[in-house]
Amino acid sequence: MNSATYEKIGAFVTRVSLGTVLIAHSLYLKAVVFTLPGTAAFFESIGLPGWSAYAVFAIEAIAGVALVLGVGVRWASLASIPVLFGATWAHLGAGWLFSNEGGGWEYPLFLSVIAVAQVFLGAGAFAIRVPEARRSPVVAEAR
Repeated sequence: MNSATYEKIGAFVTRVSLGTVLIAHSLYLKAVVFTLPGTAAFFESIGLPGWSAYAVFAIEAIAGVALVLGVGVRWASLASIPVLFGATWAHLGAGWLFSNEGGGWEYPLFLSVIAVAQVFLGAGAFAIRVPEARRSPVVAEAR
């Protein structure tokens, strides 16, 4: 294997890991554990509009699936960045360690940075590719 192959596999591992976490936080944590109305109530308790919980749920779920499949990886990563930095903000009061009561900000900040990195890494290996003709000229030029 050459270094380009290693880089593609690294981007793949990062992409699938981030996507899996986003799916788990949306479909399981927000929808099953806390429920969407419960998540909306939490959002309201920290000063955010309740409806934004549904938007966050949708972004996490859609971006997570897109990342796992390798479809629109840069766009999915970009969409998740404000959500992840928002989660970092929501956990600031609980301290640094995520094991603290209420969860700290270290883990959401790490996920935020990984999402930023994924924007630059792209899809990597084992991604569902969009045909060249349908790509943005900027993305096609960057390849």
